[in-house]
Amino acid sequence: MFGNNVRYFFSTAYVQYVKFEGTTVATPVLADTQFSGDLISIVNELNSFVKINIIKKRPIPVSVLIEENVFNYSDTAIREFLMNALMHRSYEITSPIKFYQYSDRIEIVNPGGLYGNARPENFPNVSDYRNLVIAESMRVMGYVNRFNRGVETAQLDLKNNGNEPAEFNLKTFGIFGVIIKEKPIDKISADFSNPWEVGGVNGGVEINDNEDDKNDGSVNGSVNGSVNTSDIEETIIDLIKENSAINIKKISHSLNIPYRTIARYLKILKEKGVVEYIGSDKTGGYKIIGTD
Repeated sequence: MFGNNVRYFFSTAYVQYVKFEGTTVATPVLADTQFSGDLISIVNELNSFVKINIIKKRPIPVSVLIEENVFNYSDTAIREFLMNALMHRSYEITSPIKFYQYSDRIEIVNPGGLYGNARPENFPNVSDYRNLVIAESMRVMGYVNRFNRGVETAQLDLKNNGNEPAEFNLKTFGIFGVIIKEKPIDKISADFSNPWEVGGVNGGVEINDNEDDKNDGSVNGSVNGSVNTSDIEETIIDLIKENSAINIKKISHSLNIPYRTIARYLKILKEKGVVEYIGSDKTGGYKIIGTD
């Protein structure tokens, strides 16, 4: 949970993320990264990464003045399945957790398979704990519950977001796999059309306010193409709330976004009066204005 050099003792205690261009591993790799370190750092970095690099949203007009955002995935469902993988995996098997994103789905595969009283015929109604200390630690810190509701909650989140139910690989020996299919938001069209604009909303022209982010060399730029600026600012604020006096380097590492890009967003947040820098140049960091 808190080790300084976890992989010295558990060499495969990390999450391997890969994004493929197509629907199989034979297609070109668009992005890849590893999440390693102590378990708490991995959890926080995964949460931020999913929000910034996996979740896409598209505003759909429902009236002249109202828009409704639609999302390709439920971030809470992905988070739940990743937390389960970290909690239930076997740390003795020499394989990392595989977090693979294809053009139409996400697959999360963790080594170890079902454990104890959990069987394919009674899953997910029965669960057992391979790593009792890790499970209890994650529960105490609020990352998971131990009421056997995680899979059911994730499925409900997917349903509410309009995704198909997650599918599970329970029969392949030595692994547990989950498949989450993407909701193709680019193909969603609104029933409402604005009669005051030629060709519908924005005259049929797609507006991208973040063109510069495509070419900044970040995982964020290569994975999503463009990201709503306010989303990044909100995620940075969340990181500062979780870790008061965090510095630019740590924020950059957590989000897989270049140092200079994070510095630019922090400057914007400072100008807005949201954050402030405290301490010395070497040991200081940022905090939310108005918090102790």
